[in-house]
Amino acid sequence: MLYLSLFITFFEIGLFGFGGGYGMLSLIQTEVVHNHHWITTGEFTDIVAVSQMTPGPVGINSATYCGYAAAHNAGYGEMMSVLGSLTATIALVLPSLILMVLIAKLFQRYLNAAPVQSVLRGLRPAVVGLLGAATLLLLSPENFGALSVSPWQFSISIFLFAATFIGTYWMKINPIRMILYSAFAGLVLLY
Repeated sequence: MLYLSLFITFFEIGLFGFGGGYGMLSLIQTEVVHNHHWITTGEFTDIVAVSQMTPGPVGINSATYCGYAAAHNAGYGEMMSVLGSLTATIALVLPSLILMVLIAKLFQRYLNAAPVQSVLRGLRPAVVGLLGAATLLLLSPENFGALSVSPWQFSISIFLFAATFIGTYWMKINPIRMILYSAFAGLVLLY
């Protein structure tokens, strides 16, 4: 039953998750953490961090790790957890694959049509909203610590957040380098 739930959940996310992997993160978190309780918020945060550092699209990587964690947390063995990974990954990719095959030729033919342009203009703000929601959902005590519990961890987290934002947005430092710098700073300052 878990595998069917995983398939349906990630198929729906793949079908309605406009804006790529980052746009899907808020949908994935809502489903796997809040609705199904397959993983905790802390586990999801770790999954997102690992998904960003590993090669491949962040949405697909997140689905793969979430499927594994959901099966593992449900008490399934190693191989059955791998099946959870495969189920979530295939379910997330399948809607895009089907839709792209079906509309590839039609899109080129009707790309400049007014209704198609209107649909695309309507989707753009929705994609930005999904990306913003993903960002806001990750601004949690699990990621930053709580000021009342650990002022040092909270202060370092806010500093790393600000430094990474400034470094990537204004100073145009490569995001991979910023991830490595932040990991090193976390190791030195929070260990």
